[in-house]
Order: sequence, then C-alpha cells, then structure tokens
Amino acid sequence: MHVIVHGGAGGVPDDPQPRQAVLDEAAAAGTAEATPLDAVDAAVRVLESDVRFNAGVGGAVQSDGVVRTDAGVMTSDREAGAAAGMAGVEHAVSVARVVAEETPHVFVAGDHAVDLADDFGVATDVDLFTDETRARWADADPPQGSPKEHLAWLDSRFGGSTSDPTADSDEKEGTVTERGDFSDHDTVGAVAFDGESFATATSTGGRWFALAGRVGDVPQLGSGFYAAPAGAASATGAGEDIAKVTLSRRAVRHLEDGLSAQQAAETAIAEFGELTGSSAGVILLDSDGEAGSAFNSDGMQTSVARR
Repeated sequence: MHVIVHGGAGGVPDDPQPRQAVLDEAAAAGTAEATPLDAVDAAVRVLESDVRFNAGVGGAVQSDGVVRTDAGVMTSDREAGAAAGMAGVEHAVSVARVVAEETPHVFVAGDHAVDLADDFGVATDVDLFTDETRARWADADPPQGSPKEHLAWLDSRFGGSTSDPTADSDEKEGTVTERGDFSDHDTVGAVAFDGESFATATSTGGRWFALAGRVGDVPQLGSGFYAAPAGAASATGAGEDIAKVTLSRRAVRHLEDGLSAQQAAETAIAEFGELTGSSAGVILLDSDGEAGSAFNSDGMQTSVARR
C-alpha cells in the first residue's frame, strides 16, 4: 500500500514538527490497511482527531457559532460519497464512506447526514471546539439576527486568518497567511494505491467566519477529491476557487493525458493560480505508484509511506 497525506495548504505553522509527526502517523496508519479505501479512511481519521488541523476537532467556526464538518471519498471504480454541514461529527470521512457504501446517493448534508452517521455507528454530538477556538470565537464579536446581518458581519472576516476587520486584503482573502495555529486551509486529505486501484479522501472543518451553512470544495466531487483508473487526487486551499475550477478533476485529467503525478500536480496548481489568483495545494498518486504534490501558498505539509 502506498499512501500520501496532506495537512492543508496555507501558512507556515509556528512549530511544524508536531504536525509533521501526526502526518507521518496518519500515512503509516493508512499503509496498515487492506484496501485503498480503508487506507484513506484510517489516515484521515488520525488527522480529524488532532487539533492541529482544520478537520474534525478544532475545525473552523461558522457565523452562528457552530463547527460543521464536510468530507468526500472516491475510489478508482468511481464509487463516491460525500457528507457536509455536520455539527458534532468528528469523523466526517467515515460518514462520506457510509454514503458511498450504504446509500444509492453521492451526497447527503446537514442534520440528515448527522442522523445517517448515528445510525451507522459514527459518533455524533462530539464537542469539536478546543480551548483556543472557543476563545477565538468569543473574541470575534459574534453576530445576531438574520443571514443578511451575518453577511454584513463576515464581510471583512470570511476566509481570513484574523478576526481583525482592519486586516490587509491578503489576510481577508485568506490566501497565504496564518495566525498561530489557526489556518483556514488546514483541510486534510489522503490518497492510497495498492498497485491495482486508488482511493482518495478529503475532510475539513471549513473556513473561519463563513456564513452558517456554507459548504466549500471539500465534499464536491471533482473539486476537493477525485479518483479514476489513472490516479487520484486530494485538494486543499481556497474552497470557493477550488470548486470553480474543479481542481482535483483537473489534476487527474493531467494524469490521464500522460503526465506523472508530480508533473500533474505542478501543472494543475499553475493553472489554478493563473485562473483564480488564489492559493491551493494538491496531492496525487499515479498508476506507476509515484506520488506528487504542489502548492502555491506559503506551505503545505505532506507525508508519504509505503508498505
């Protein structure tokens, strides 16, 4: 089993070594599994449980004060599942897998996705806040009232790495900055290959100060994740822009055109930057068993393991 994982494209963390150790643990956990889907599920669950990443516990807070999680999974035989907008669900990746394996659907969202998780033994009602995220939210002067009032409040905040509405434009766009351990791009993902088939999974807590109910690229098939017989990809970064250019599908298409995993990653990110002016990262595995990764943010930590 060959596994590559990422911990999000964004700023450079203040202390990268502990995060790298968790990424290494996640990649190793994936290689111990029997199938590629088992591998990406196991790897991403490790990352969802670690507060250093914006997935599961420690996820971003939406404008109504709720942490909601999203995830998607896909295999190279084009089985796919996604789940989004789930309050109190730490392991969104496992709910996405339930959607893929237990339902005739591709995407389930909101309270009904939480109910589905509960029925299939995925823990719900989990407190996804940490002391740090709770303090950050309390300091943010949370809005009251209708969605219009929420939109006015988040206008200068959404996607940024600071709650300061006077922050410069790069911070407000969330392109390359990070405030301590608070990165809006610390989405996590994994891709696995067993020599015959691929699987990919991506999971997130969203972006700080998004409108309640916002869903980004992560659970959108072809945007945050994609797998095909030629290979598989997981993307991370500015979600609205990733969705508009279907970044993961774009990267896998380059594999289908004969590029190596590294060439496909670099080409897809170059195209993404030219089209959007925003930041993202992508990881891939190809049918030769080679891994590739590229990003145009300040940093993106990855780990590769093989068994």
